[in-house]
Amino acid sequence: MAQGPPSKPNVIVCLLDQLRAFEVGAYGNSAIHTPNMDRLAAGGVRFEIACSNNPVCTPGRSILLSGQYGRTCTGVLGNADEPVPTREKFPNRTIAEAFRSAGYATGLIGKWHVHVDPALLGFDTAFYPLVPHRYTGQTFIDSRDEGFTTDRFCPEVEQEELDRWLSERKETPFFLYYNISQPHMPLADVPERYKTMYSRDTVPLRENVWTDGKPAYNENWFRIYLWDFLFYREHLPYTESLPDGFDLRDLTALYYGATTWADDQVGNLLRMLEENSLLENTILLFTSDHGDNLGSHGLFNKDVLYEESIRVPMIYHWPAGLAPRAIDTQVASLVDVMPTLLSLSGQSIPEGIQGTDLSDVARGEASEIGPNAAFIETTSMTSGVRTLSHLYGLKMDKGPDGKPHGTPDPALFFDLDRDPLQQRNLAGTSEQRDLAGELRERVMEWDAATPWLPSVDC
Repeated sequence: MAQGPPSKPNVIVCLLDQLRAFEVGAYGNSAIHTPNMDRLAAGGVRFEIACSNNPVCTPGRSILLSGQYGRTCTGVLGNADEPVPTREKFPNRTIAEAFRSAGYATGLIGKWHVHVDPALLGFDTAFYPLVPHRYTGQTFIDSRDEGFTTDRFCPEVEQEELDRWLSERKETPFFLYYNISQPHMPLADVPERYKTMYSRDTVPLRENVWTDGKPAYNENWFRIYLWDFLFYREHLPYTESLPDGFDLRDLTALYYGATTWADDQVGNLLRMLEENSLLENTILLFTSDHGDNLGSHGLFNKDVLYEESIRVPMIYHWPAGLAPRAIDTQVASLVDVMPTLLSLSGQSIPEGIQGTDLSDVARGEASEIGPNAAFIETTSMTSGVRTLSHLYGLKMDKGPDGKPHGTPDPALFFDLDRDPLQQRNLAGTSEQRDLAGELRERVMEWDAATPWLPSVDC
């Protein structure tokens, strides 16, 4: 007799790396080919405004896993190379631990980049690349077997593991943390068909990449985008110079290609869920750890308080439990993921969670809830708040302990309804002064109320 789906919904977090919302068809980009992301959006709950609370890989991922802000769950705001404290020093349960305590099988597949053994954070199984930010020549860690090195493209290897893992999960409810590394650099290390998929002559550039009629250009950053640490750490000879005539249009075409590569992986995930009769009763969250400046405001990479860096796609897809809708009345962010997924699946939310449970909004039972804003930090000591209509940021001095100190100065204030490309900074002007004061107070109150992880011995 065929086994029916578990009464508890399965839960998958599908997390991309460095995908900004503006490069997804469902978010208004008609030039890029993302049919599988668009399918999720059409059949799911899409938050129009969703943000990374700390637009860098490690803290962004830690926030999602813990339901706490980066300063609280790890005590760092950037990609620290040293390990974070051992599991016994963490004050709260992670999302994987919460689901495991509710009887779920838990698994990690794909990029990790959290600098602590996944088993210590609640994962029964873990299959992930040893070194982030390379697509070939990768060594994989497998918690159930010996690790191995392969010359294949690592997303292909991860897809095979995904197929195997899902095929074994037809009777027990599961929580899967599935990480897709694209479109993060190195963009020269992707399959040829994706590198050549988009023409430099046809990809659109955002209007805020131009200065004096020229698109943003930075030779050093272009090399990092192409080769990542093979350039800035290993200094391999072929990474020392750019292809002839390489500019922002070439870089954008490569970014588009890597995004479509990621979309194909999303399609494979949907195919596997369908083939194993799992799609209907699986809550699938699709999002990214942060965006990418990609030349906007003359900047590259991430980690700044601009829309291109902080805005991410966020879609909750659950055919059995959520009616499709687009939500433009609520700001969502990574810190809200853990409480929202736990609530949607009928589980209790642990104490100490700093995010907001958005399940009532996702179900259509409320138009907004909680602070209805995303609080954001960067390694440049800029703390800010993104509301439905504005973005406000305070610049603070960095103390000897690496934490913000002193009296903050207003650094950024944008009316995004009137100025969506953030080309007119109102900070320090007389415009909308009362609102600026209110947003400043919100940031200061959040800063005072949000603790840092105490110093511990690792």
